[in-house]
Amino acid sequence: MLVRDIMSSNIVTISGNTPVLEARKIMDVHHIERLPVVDRGKLVGIVTKDLLLRAAPSPATSLSVWEINYLVAKMTVKEIMKRDVVTIAPDATVEKAVAIAQDNGVGSLPVLEDGRVLGIVTTNDFFYRILNPLLGRGEKGTRLIVYGAGNTKDIQRVMEGINKYGIEIKATFTITSLEAAKNDLIVHLDAENAEQIMTHLEKLGFSVGTREF
Repeated sequence: MLVRDIMSSNIVTISGNTPVLEARKIMDVHHIERLPVVDRGKLVGIVTKDLLLRAAPSPATSLSVWEINYLVAKMTVKEIMKRDVVTIAPDATVEKAVAIAQDNGVGSLPVLEDGRVLGIVTTNDFFYRILNPLLGRGEKGTRLIVYGAGNTKDIQRVMEGINKYGIEIKATFTITSLEAAKNDLIVHLDAENAEQIMTHLEKLGFSVGTREF
């Protein structure tokens, strides 16, 4: 899966001369927390809701309410935006995007192609469009955990055991076991009742349980 497969393409952008108060209204109207700043077709920065909230003078200031409102009203996005923006290409893999976001401690990556903003990918996209389908969130069926079966040989034996019952496997992945040196195998089955399969796998020598969604 590539970044272009999960990015939001209908994005809202603003110019650097946009007043801070207007940027806040735009975020509220569109229910978003970040806005790429584009001037003359080029990405020049990004502004987040947190930056906008911090733009107001400190409560400890000696300025009057009227003076504060006047200063905030005149303030523009280019005065507070983050200029060193971490970006990603649309044809980059989602794995690379996750790594870049984590390494740089950012929650979003504007997607650039030939210097033009095509979209934006956020941590929510990673969760809802990648992690949730992988984990089977919202899907019917049963998830089994086969303890210590996260190696190639045991995975093959487990799959062969499940295939005997003709039940579709929706997803499968391994997780690190906290209690053993081996990884555990998670199998999401398209079946509400997996007792027969569990019994069969136990006869093959596996320790099997169910895992909550």
